[in-house]
Amino acid sequence: MRTRLISVRTGSLLAALLLALSATALLVAPQASAADGTTTVAEALKKGPVYVDPRAEAQLPPAQAQALAQKIKDAGKPVFVAVLPATAEFPAASVLKTIRTETGITGLYAIRLGEGFNAGADRSVMPNNAVRNLVDAVKADGTADANTELNTFVDQALAQAKGKAPASWGTASTDGGGAPVGALIGLGVVAAVGGGGAYALVKRNRKKKEELRRESIARLSVVVDEDITAFGEELERLDFHPGEPGADDAMRADYEQGLDSYEKAKQIMASVQHPEEVKGVTQALEDGRYALARLDARRQGRPLPERRAPCFFDPRHGPSTEDAAWAPAGGAARTVPVCAADAVRLRDGQDPAVRTVDTEHGRRPYYDAGPAYGPWAGGYFGGGILPGLLMGTMLGSMMSSPAYASDFGGGNGFDGGGGGFDGGDVSGADFNPSDFGGGDFGGGGGFDGGGFGGGDF
Repeated sequence: MRTRLISVRTGSLLAALLLALSATALLVAPQASAADGTTTVAEALKKGPVYVDPRAEAQLPPAQAQALAQKIKDAGKPVFVAVLPATAEFPAASVLKTIRTETGITGLYAIRLGEGFNAGADRSVMPNNAVRNLVDAVKADGTADANTELNTFVDQALAQAKGKAPASWGTASTDGGGAPVGALIGLGVVAAVGGGGAYALVKRNRKKKEELRRESIARLSVVVDEDITAFGEELERLDFHPGEPGADDAMRADYEQGLDSYEKAKQIMASVQHPEEVKGVTQALEDGRYALARLDARRQGRPLPERRAPCFFDPRHGPSTEDAAWAPAGGAARTVPVCAADAVRLRDGQDPAVRTVDTEHGRRPYYDAGPAYGPWAGGYFGGGILPGLLMGTMLGSMMSSPAYASDFGGGNGFDGGGGGFDGGDVSGADFNPSDFGGGDFGGGGGFDGGGFGGGDF
């Protein structure tokens, strides 16, 4: 009888534990009364990353909302999503700022308001211009349904957002001073697998990551060495001598910066141990190319060129001269920075001179050649414009995954900046309201951002 009593009690405890776990497994924020407006949304987002107003459920049904929430939870990033009806209780001009204020957690907030879409972020989580470019890229396809639009945005955002998911989302619970349920389950799994098996799994994963690291660096080395060589040839073709007639201090300073960038690129590449470090090489080369463009303009007596991103199709073409509409095969159109020669090709209906790299399937454009080239592209273009440029390409899709951020350093090139709160921290109303001031929930471009611009890129 005593043995049976213990068995019954153990079974009851296990059942209670499973019931508690099933209750905490709900990742989608609870749906309270729609009439409560932004307060309901904010309270719900404190408990889960996705909230769908009951009146907007047709746009994002529960199964899709659950899948989106799981994706965010798995990434562990402070990304909040709300799907709301376009009603008076959610004013487009202020709903972002109000929900951020009432939620009180630093993060990236995306809202589907009726058929419109907008987002804002604390700068410690994502720079303003990066948010703006992501929103513009998502809006480019004005026919996208809510599920497609939100997943596209979240996929890109998770690879770039900084910080961690708020503790209030956690499914672990404690009773008094007891250990968290999640921790107990984790210990149970480890015990079930066994110390030897767990060690073997960790060892295999480490070996796989090390092989990926070496392979990625080998692929990058070929492309970066070509870039460094091309820049050295540019220096030679320029044929500038500091003592030549007409040379002045400004010209000599530009030339010296070009030489310094050349040497810096070679030094960084010689010591690269991880793929993400290649960004420093291509950043140095881009700085050098702009210095040479300034020098050439001074020698020719032309106005100094503005600082622009390099040509998207091949950074070796030098700084871009204009923006042009372009679409990859089977992809949506987007605006990319192009050099003068590629601008002419596009206007004439010809293909641009795209940089290709070796793959197991032959030569392919760099943006369709796999994840290894993310750090290389990130150094040239930076995270602010890169997602919009690469959306719909193989590299863009791979860079949007949390796994890419882990293996290749995220590819965004930003440190986030911001004040004393990291992503996922509770800051209450202590945030920069201009980061959430935009009221443009229309479809396609035109995002004014109310402070989402100027100086962040």
